[in-house]
Amino acid sequence: MTIGVLALQGDVREHSEVLASLGEVCRPVRTPDDLPGLRGMVLPGGESTTLSMLLESSGLFDPLAGALRGGLAVLGTCAGMILLATRVVDGRPDQRHFGLIDLTVRRNGYGRQEASFECPIAVASLGDPPVPAVFIRAPLVEEAGPGVEVLATLPSGPRVGGEDHRRRGGGDGTPVLCRQGRVLVAAFHPELTTDRRVHRLFVEMTKTEA
Repeated sequence: MTIGVLALQGDVREHSEVLASLGEVCRPVRTPDDLPGLRGMVLPGGESTTLSMLLESSGLFDPLAGALRGGLAVLGTCAGMILLATRVVDGRPDQRHFGLIDLTVRRNGYGRQEASFECPIAVASLGDPPVPAVFIRAPLVEEAGPGVEVLATLPSGPRVGGEDHRRRGGGDGTPVLCRQGRVLVAAFHPELTTDRRVHRLFVEMTKTEA
């Protein structure tokens, strides 16, 4: 069975290379015809409003939504987290999202490109050492529902997230890696580092029954 990577815009190659390094067969997904036979799906980082519009114009949004609601395991990173969240703050009024994980997220919540940062993230379920995390125009999780398992939060520190992030109430305890059922989301970009543990966790999720 194959893992699909949404290939309309964003970090398609990077995710595909990580999955291939783990021995997984990948398929770029651009149209509804690319969906049959998948056991998992990756929604990569990119620009969430652009991805939303491309999902509509390609005719892919509704078929993909149906597959995800049917139990297809999915990993969403950065813009992918926005697409999977139930509530999006500062998005376009016509921006669609799948609403599969009970999160309220704010687009560019940590600031714009110049506020990008890297920091180690402790993920107890993934063991030591901490996971290196790259935040680029990342979504800020403002609220996580009771059914969401928060796997990692942003560490405290005066520089983490920049001034804009602190002004909006982020900081120590802000969720950055979450799971609900067969949905796994990260506010950061695990595909941009050599650490494979987030992707390994997702691969294991694809092997369980819906």
